[in-house]
Amino acid sequence: RVRLVQSGGGSVQAGGSLRLSCVVAEHIYEMHCMLWFRQVPGQEREEVAAIDGDNRVRYADFVKGRFSISVDRDRKNSFLQMDNLNPEDTAMYYCASQPWIEDAGVCLRTNYWGQGTQVTVSS
Repeated sequence: RVRLVQSGGGSVQAGGSLRLSCVVAEHIYEMHCMLWFRQVPGQEREEVAAIDGDNRVRYADFVKGRFSISVDRDRKNSFLQMDNLNPEDTAMYYCASQPWIEDAGVCLRTNYWGQGTQVTVSS
């Protein structure tokens, strides 16, 4: 089975920073991609950042230059560093993992989710 445990988040003023962490406590796949999503009540969950099995990263346009995704060497921990936060970043943030398909060089679009952590940015 796959189990992800999140920590971090909280409340901050606009312009501040937060760092989210995600521990891959259990994983059945040899290699996996790590992603971060966020969701505002009444809206769909949206991808914020991702890092694949070759350590290529991608970011949503609305966080480019402000957020940074990383993983540690053994991929047991994923981090989302969030700088220059603004009130529009207020949301529940979720980490997720996807199996990495080595032969194809792609992440299998099957998400295993963390429990979520709230980020609130005040103006």
